Order: sequence, then C-alpha cells, then structure tokens
Amino acid sequence: MSHWYHQYGEAGTEQAVRRYAAAYKKTRVSVQWRPGNYDQQTAAALLSGSGPDVFEVNGPTLDQILGGQVVDLTDLVKDVKDDFQQSVLAPKTHGGRIWGIPQTVDAQFLYYRKSLLDKAGVRPPRSLDELVDAARRLTDRRIKGLFLGNDGGAGVLGATPLYAAGLSPVTADGKVGFDDPAAARALAKIRRLYEDKSLLLGAPADWSDPSAFVQGLTAMQWSGLWALPQITKALGDDVGVLPFPADGPAGKPAVPVGAYAAAVSARSDRKEEAKEYVRWLWVEQTRYQEDFALSYGLHLPARLSLARKADRLRQGPAAEASRYAAEHGHADPLLWTVASKVAYQDALSRIIKDGADPEGQLKAVVRTTEAELARVRKRS
Repeated sequence: MSHWYHQYGEAGTEQAVRRYAAAYKKTRVSVQWRPGNYDQQTAAALLSGSGPDVFEVNGPTLDQILGGQVVDLTDLVKDVKDDFQQSVLAPKTHGGRIWGIPQTVDAQFLYYRKSLLDKAGVRPPRSLDELVDAARRLTDRRIKGLFLGNDGGAGVLGATPLYAAGLSPVTADGKVGFDDPAAARALAKIRRLYEDKSLLLGAPADWSDPSAFVQGLTAMQWSGLWALPQITKALGDDVGVLPFPADGPAGKPAVPVGAYAAAVSARSDRKEEAKEYVRWLWVEQTRYQEDFALSYGLHLPARLSLARKADRLRQGPAAEASRYAAEHGHADPLLWTVASKVAYQDALSRIIKDGADPEGQLKAVVRTTEAELARVRKRS
C-alpha cells in the first residue's frame, strides 16, 4: 500500500513517517516523500489512476470531493470527532461527511521584540490601527517596524484581515461574506503600512523563516508557530506573540490555522485496507500524532486532548500561541475555492503594492466568488 507525503522542511520528519509506516503490521506500507509541487503532483495522479492509496493533502478541495476523487472517512472518527480542533476539521467536512483526517495544525502569529517596543514606548498592538502606528514608530534607519513577507503581505495574509474585521470569505449559509465596507477599510490599513514604508521588503528569507526577525532587521514579524523554537533559541525571553489584531467595532483577533490531512484515493484498489491504516495512524496511534506535531519543529496536535497535555505548549509564548489558536483560530471555508482565493490574492497585491482602490478591487472579487458559489451549488 502506498502513502504519499509532501516534503517537510523540519529535519527528522521523513524518518518519523517511515518509522510509523514500518510499525504497521497488517500490510506493508511504502512511503513516498515527494519534493516539488506536491499539490499539482497529487491532483494529476488522482485523475490518472496512477496515484497513491493514502495521501497527504492540503484539503481535500471541494472539487476533489465533488469529483469523487476521495473516500468518505466519517466512520473513522465518529467516536473522537469532538476531540479534533474544530477549526481545521470543518474544512475537511462537506455534506455532513468527513473527507480527510487532520494530522497536525499549523498556525500563524505576530511576533514582536519586547525590548524594542519598550524602548520606543509602544505597547503590543491590540487593534489594526495600533499595528499601523506601532510599525511606523518602530521604523528607523536601521530597522523596519514589521515584516509581512517580501511581497508586503499579499501572499501570506490572505483572508486574515477580513476575519479581523469580523467578516469571512464565505458565510455559514454559503454566501459571500466580505461584501461589506469594513473589508475595504481593513485592506486600506494594510496598504497604509506599505505607504508608510514601515514594512521590511527584500529580506534574505521570506515570512515563513524567522531569520529577519532574529537578526534584528524588523521589530515585528508575521510567521508560523513552527518558527518559535528558532526565535526563542536566539532571543530568549525577549519575544512576545499575538494574534492578528482586530479591526473596527465588529472586529476580533484572528489566527489563521490549517492542517494537512490524510485522505484515501477513490481510485485505490485497496480502499478498505487504506481506511483501516489511516484509522490506525491518525486516530488510534496518539503517541505518533504527538511525536509528529511536537518533535520536529513546533506544531499544534490536531487532537485537543493531546494539545492540553503537551509539555511544550504549557508555558511561555508557546502556551499563549496555543490559547490564541484555540480562541481565535480560523481556517478558510471549503466553499472558498481556488479561483476565489486567486482573485482575492491578486486584488490584495494590487491594493498593497499599487495603491488600487480597495472597494473597487473587492467588488470584482465578490463577483468571482458569487460565480464560484453558483458553480459548486450546481455540482453539489
């Protein structure tokens, strides 16, 4: 039986998943560690029938589910469903059925240097207005106030500013969730960061790597929980962590979360065996789940019971991050399709870097999203 994974950056991860597979005694599991454009590789393999029995997926996407490319896994988690982080289980769910088992949760946060904020008389930002002001005040000839990625944040932020404004890409009842003036106001403030020259651009590494932050090129950086061990090793206690700050009277703090999932190919000749293996690894073997999340970099276990007892998440910034993810975590809804995301990200890039009108840009994205929602309704 074949099991595909994308290539992780953390040392030891590949050896770990091979060790898990070798421990399964009911059948031999062949692990394939696949570098390159993994999502494109698996999408093509699922259509051709030459793909894996079990595969890791950043989804599954709605089109994969509606296209009958993945197997219903609802029965695998029926006894432990409530123990999974609901924010990441929801995007794996469609029609009341679960199509992928979350493996581990990745979350993104705002990191800040306590000493630099203290020196500038700046308090940790609790609103988007405060973030814009703090970034400006922390910027001087030697250091920038904030790093959101080398593109100014268009790639990494995604819908996070919408959630911070109290909105969402798609509502629970399947309608566009950001056709609201609050969305344009929030994105205009992200543009202000760029206009103020408060953003670090052209860093040696992009937002997912904390090197710009630990090297003192920026006082604040948006990055993932996985970066925290490297940050604390370099900076010790001189680091704080926050969610993306709320914007406006209806706003709330936002923590983007996501989870790769284990899925079973509908083209597999061994679907029942594959489901049993997935149950064994990602439902029953909690020691492997804990090891996978916490021993190679730092991630949140997908199971709430494992997160609560994890020593690495009990104190300091890691404990704060875990609490913020539980309280403010959001994942993009399944109905926020690839086409809608691309349209939105392109609009966000034009707003940030070109100064395009946020209201006009968002109206075009609303039209694209409405068309996508109509398309998937016809297929459902």
